[in-house]
Amino acid sequence: MEIWKRNLLVCWLSMFAIASGMSQIAPILPLYIEQLGIHDAAEIVQWSGFIFGINFISLAIFSPIWGKAADKYGRKPMLLRASLWLVFIACGMAYVQNIYQLAVLRIIQGALSGFIAAATTLVATQTPPERAGWALGTLSTGQVAGQLIGPLIGGGVAEVLGFRSVFLFIGFLALVAFVACYLFVKEEVSVSDNKILNLREVWNLIPNARLILAMFITTFMIQFALMSIQPIVTIYIARLSQDSNHVALIAGAVFAATGFANVLAAPQLGKLSDKIGSHKVMLMSLIIAGIIFIPQAFVTDSLQLGILRFCLGLVTGGLLPAVNVLVKRSVPNAIAGRVFGYNQSAQYLGAFSGALMGGQVAAFWGIEFVFFFTGALLLGNALWFYKIVYKDITDILLNKPPKNLTGAKD
Repeated sequence: MEIWKRNLLVCWLSMFAIASGMSQIAPILPLYIEQLGIHDAAEIVQWSGFIFGINFISLAIFSPIWGKAADKYGRKPMLLRASLWLVFIACGMAYVQNIYQLAVLRIIQGALSGFIAAATTLVATQTPPERAGWALGTLSTGQVAGQLIGPLIGGGVAEVLGFRSVFLFIGFLALVAFVACYLFVKEEVSVSDNKILNLREVWNLIPNARLILAMFITTFMIQFALMSIQPIVTIYIARLSQDSNHVALIAGAVFAATGFANVLAAPQLGKLSDKIGSHKVMLMSLIIAGIIFIPQAFVTDSLQLGILRFCLGLVTGGLLPAVNVLVKRSVPNAIAGRVFGYNQSAQYLGAFSGALMGGQVAAFWGIEFVFFFTGALLLGNALWFYKIVYKDITDILLNKPPKNLTGAKD
């Protein structure tokens, strides 16, 4: 087997293990917080939002740092570093005695993470250019598949073995990824002598800086909206469910419904983007997603919620991929990696802010109000996107000078 194909296979399996491990946390987090001594419903949703989102803020801060380290030392060392640290951090979460220790470990987890970004960069740089698109598309399915199966596994493990066992299992999956990457990934490092551009130098090379800034803001808003619901879904299901003994398992299934829908819809939305334009798919997805959030506030059982979350997944599967396509087509290849890194930081900041906001809004105004707020936010984002950049994107995709979008000088 060619080296790049072996790297792709190992990174796919490792990314699946890491993604499935990390996605196990969300469904059980509110229940674990209650086990750690927080019993008031309002406090549980507040702490759930904070602890679920806090590692995203450290991810946003440290991702550019690890990106520079990867450029200097190689991507394989970053894979090994991120996966090994996750082993220790996940196992540590299994033995915390209070909510504050869990919060600290979540912060450290975000600061030392970066496995998925490193795997993506390694595959992109080690794959022949003519096969890079297919390889990166294949790699992304590992993450999506892991996020799909993870909540179900986490809910099942929690029900059979208890909440603390879930974190031990996450540590085991991270160890599998570490061993696989150590033994089988091979990287040819030839970038250590390259000059690493600073933020100003990168920004000066972007032809359409206003468009890229708009994509950063849109990425932030998308993640803000989607993650605002994550910490409170389990609490909502517990209130809707008639069987309180299987809340973790039901929550895992509801989380998985969104991921499963994403897997089904993403390729079709990608084809549609190629046919009619990514900007049209993005606008359409923002509007429909905003509408679908609203009826989730009126469901009367977990099945209805699961169906609506599945429908949401069918729509949101086209959002972030559409952003990535627009970013890729709007920046020179020489700085595409750095720009994607900044966009990823915007994604992490949105995830943190959304998770934190969702918990606070639920605590003060009720869970139903979070769905109203999030739906309005997405619809507002759609209106802003249409008025600010939608009409100019067509010219950019056709490589014509845009009328309103101005960038920095070359």
